[in-house]
Amino acid sequence: MSNDYSDILQKLCHHLRQFTGPEVEITPQTDLINQLAIDSVKLLNLIMEIEDEFDISVPLNALADVQTVHELVNLIHQIKLGK
Repeated sequence: MSNDYSDILQKLCHHLRQFTGPEVEITPQTDLINQLAIDSVKLLNLIMEIEDEFDISVPLNALADVQTVHELVNLIHQIKLGK
């Protein structure tokens, strides 16, 4: 679990950097909306990149409960396990 988690986290942070810039520190506790200012358009772009990267389909309604990087990593992990 932890190896997969850290792999997903690393890839996700790579994608998030495109929206934030290299000076922003991204941790599992980072709030996607309040700290990274990811709006709905950026979020859709991010989800498309995630779907390509991990070969998964992210249901948009599942994102309603996602606020932090950690929660997004968990969501990706759960979807991958359910494939």
